Amino acid sequence: MVLVFDGDCSFCSSSARLFQKLTKGRVDIEPYQFANLEVLGLRAEDCERAVQFVSEGQRFEGHLAIAQALKASKTGWAIAGYLLTLPVITSAAFVVYAWVSNNRHKLPGGTPACAVNK
Repeated sequence: MVLVFDGDCSFCSSSARLFQKLTKGRVDIEPYQFANLEVLGLRAEDCERAVQFVSEGQRFEGHLAIAQALKASKTGWAIAGYLLTLPVITSAAFVVYAWVSNNRHKLPGGTPACAVNK
């Protein structure tokens, strides 16, 4: 299982380092620029737009990718992953993730390279 992010985005790279700690190394975390996208069934455009999680042929994007990675971590953070998939929470998480994704170049650590529409 692998969480794939935009390695050109410093905000995304910082978030990936945090996820590495939260998941205690139980989830592979790779920038899409170095991942074998063809094997994973991903396209660069997908990875530039949102974080991706691939496990056993299943692909999750955005907040659902984060939820799956947290659940796969088998740490206390797995509870947060399950919560993110609850119907009442997942709708709000979708909106929050979309806002962060569209504004990541404006967030702390963000640079113009982080903009989704480069």
